[in-house]
Formats: sequence, structure tokens, C-alpha cells
Amino acid sequence: MHLLDNVIWSALTTRQAHLGRRDGAAAKFDPEVSVFGALEALTADAWASLIGLVAPGGRVALVLDGAVPPAPLSVISDLSVLQMIRDTDEALAVTGPDRPAFTALTAADVPEMTALSELTKPGPFNLRTREMGDYFGLRRGDQLIAMAGERLRVPGFTELSAICTHPDHLGRGYAAAFIELLVGRIRARGERPFLHVLPQNTRAVALYERLGFRRRHEKRYLTLQRVS
Repeated sequence: MHLLDNVIWSALTTRQAHLGRRDGAAAKFDPEVSVFGALEALTADAWASLIGLVAPGGRVALVLDGAVPPAPLSVISDLSVLQMIRDTDEALAVTGPDRPAFTALTAADVPEMTALSELTKPGPFNLRTREMGDYFGLRRGDQLIAMAGERLRVPGFTELSAICTHPDHLGRGYAAAFIELLVGRIRARGERPFLHVLPQNTRAVALYERLGFRRRHEKRYLTLQRVS
């Protein structure tokens, strides 16, 4: 099996094991880092281990193939998610002479990062998500108006994530410029960039395809809550 086929499990058992917990065939990021969890395989023992990693009332999000979660896990949302990868060695150059002045984001920026993600909904973003990788932002005056960064990391691959722009500043090419920055950094480390997107977000999918990403697979994206 390819590392990206069960990518959350791959991350939690390799490069990002320090950000979560594992119990046998289940693993989960610390709640303040990410809602993501994973099963090594769809077995009763793995589900039981996962339930033990989720506090009563807590939530976990899984990317997997067809499965029916057992009680006491209740389905909060059931979506499809598309994984895309950029496996070409062709350089990515999308910005002109007025390159945005991106800055590295730190722990001090987390309140603004959280607020921007809540407004734009690029995907789950928690208080410690920034610890998963490098994040960069763009400011206009004192306001953080756009950001992007790295999330899941497995040997040889790093995920682009939280690519978002404030609604008042859309249409200026910031997303493409962020992708250029992140792809360059990831490739400089000898890794391949990949990302996840909801397939119904056709505008984003089209942008990623123009920038050299190809569709790899589509899976279920389940958010579950432990009800007791």
C-alpha cells in the first residue's frame, strides 16, 4: 500500500507521531492539533482502539473507504474528499514582479489564523494545527488577509493546507502565489506536495490542476462524535 493511500495513519505512525497517540491499530492527533484520526485497517479491534482514544463527547475525522462506524460513534458529517498530488518535476512559476510579501506565522498569530479559517472554512484548523508544518501569511496593514501552510507529513510527501483568503481580497492570485511558495519549499527538501479538496469545490480543483496537480483518489471524509 502506498503511504498516501492511508495518509493520516502514515503521518501518525511516522513523521508526526509526536503530535498524537496510538493504540494498536488506531491513532489520533491530540485534539488541539487536529481532529484527524486513522485506522490501520477496518477491523473491530481497530474501531475499539479508536473509541478508546476519543473522549466522551469528543470528535474524530477519518478519511477512509466504505465503513459503518460502531457505537458509541455517531456520524456528524459524511462527505467525499479528493486527494491530489503534484508529481511533476517541472518548476512552478505563477507570480509576477509584484510578488506578495509573505511572512512566516508564529504562535502569536494563532488567534488571527483561527479567525481567518473560521471565516473561510478551508478545513479543520485548531489551536495547535500550526505545529504540523510551516505556515505563511499575507497582511494588509494589521489584518491577516490570506494564509497557507503544511499539514500532514509522511516520508517523501508533505500536504498543502489552509489555503485561504479573506472574502474582501479574493481574485488577486494569492492562492496560486502561496502554492508556488510551498511547492518550492517542499520540492527543495526532495519531497512531493499533495493536498485534499472537496470535489464540489470546482474552482479550487481547476486551480490545482492548472498548477500541475493531478487527481489521485477520492474517499469518504467522516466526522464522528463519541456520544458516550
